[in-house]
Amino acid sequence: MSGENFFTTMLLYTIGFTKKTAEEFFDGIKYRAVQILIDVRLNNTSQLMGFTKRRDMKYFLDRLCNCEYQHKPEYAPTKNILDNYKRDKITWEDYERKYKALMKRRKAIDDFMMYFDFYDSVCLLCSEPTPEHCHRRLFAEMIHAQLPGTEIIHI
Repeated sequence: MSGENFFTTMLLYTIGFTKKTAEEFFDGIKYRAVQILIDVRLNNTSQLMGFTKRRDMKYFLDRLCNCEYQHKPEYAPTKNILDNYKRDKITWEDYERKYKALMKRRKAIDDFMMYFDFYDSVCLLCSEPTPEHCHRRLFAEMIHAQLPGTEIIHI
């Protein structure tokens, strides 16, 4: 499927793992027939991440959901931007502006578009339980702006 086909709806899911059980998380992916999950976290190896650590995630997605996995930290904010927001040194509006500028410098949206050449349903993974103050929502909205045929669904 080509990312340039504006007449077909591309499904772009987003999901956070915090406050979800493994059952809720993987059933959400499987039920929606997500073909590839893109991990947009800076770090995916901490013991605190439980079932969402890189090696475990890849295994579980394949076995339970027939879903591929890729870690793309270049779609994440820098550690500095994230830390400044978490420590209340910058507002959400500052975070949003800095994140969007970073994604433009990295040409992240252009890079991401290739996924829609191969997949009909893609899911962005981060840790935040809801999308309101998470970069996965910002990234999804940037993709939608570039490809209006994209339907964003937050799991």
